[in-house]
Amino acid sequence: MSGERSWDRARWLWLLALVGGISFFVAVYLRLDGPVIWAWKTVGVGLLAVWAAANAREKNGWLIAAVLGFGALGDYLLDAKGLIVGAAAFAVGHLIAIILYLTNRRAQMAPSQRLLGWLTMPATLVIVWGMLSPAAGWWHAAVYSLFVAAMAAAAWMSRFPRYRTGIGAMMFLASDLFIFAGEGAVLSKDVTMWLVWPLYFAGQALIAWGVVSTVASEAAKN
Repeated sequence: MSGERSWDRARWLWLLALVGGISFFVAVYLRLDGPVIWAWKTVGVGLLAVWAAANAREKNGWLIAAVLGFGALGDYLLDAKGLIVGAAAFAVGHLIAIILYLTNRRAQMAPSQRLLGWLTMPATLVIVWGMLSPAAGWWHAAVYSLFVAAMAAAAWMSRFPRYRTGIGAMMFLASDLFIFAGEGAVLSKDVTMWLVWPLYFAGQALIAWGVVSTVASEAAKN
């Protein structure tokens, strides 16, 4: 374990991020709102971004810090400024993440793993269409979901640990799909409340852990 941690410059930030992200479920459960709650919402992923920046030694390290930073910004803007502005911040983060993952593609993959990566985007589009159409504006959710699905697919097929970054990205995607399920009345929001934030934050934490530990440990050896 000491060998794994030798690259980590600020483990205390990682632990604070977990406390911030996990504790926010209290606000979700109690349905709290207001500027203080919006700020609280950013703490978990925001501290993950700071932790990633503290361990950044080269381009990939800074890219994942930017991805997490735009995620934290999106968390805040969704409530403070509305869905369009918040989604735009997340979309920028997803584009940076796609660049990161595509420039770190896995050299070899099993056919089943490659198939899952290629099916992620069309399957997501079909699921969103099934949950939200023919409601007006459903295609807005579909377009945004393609950004998330492309990010998840790229992460799954990247060289970063699949059981950290790959699974984390799929959890992020699942979180958004449960949001749409609640909006489309496929599931009650009393049900999706228990799924959306835990999947989202756990997904972000796993993404961060997988990418940061990989690139920082590689840089520490050089």
